[in-house]
Amino acid sequence: MARTMSNDARKKDTREKIELGGLIVKAGLRYEKRALLLGLLIEAAGRLKGDEAERSRLTAIGTEAFGRDSK
Repeated sequence: MARTMSNDARKKDTREKIELGGLIVKAGLRYEKRALLLGLLIEAAGRLKGDEAERSRLTAIGTEAFGRDSK
């Protein structure tokens, strides 16, 4: 039983990582160096701390990008 739960958790984790990688591709950053991608994400995380306006602005950009897929 514990092995099954561990396996399920591992599968869920793997799926989540694949989905997150898909966001990198969707953003047009597939061929950028990993160090650059990590730097971008660290910078963004710092900007979001306590800045609800920036969080809302970036969420709107992402929502628009997802919306273009459904058309």
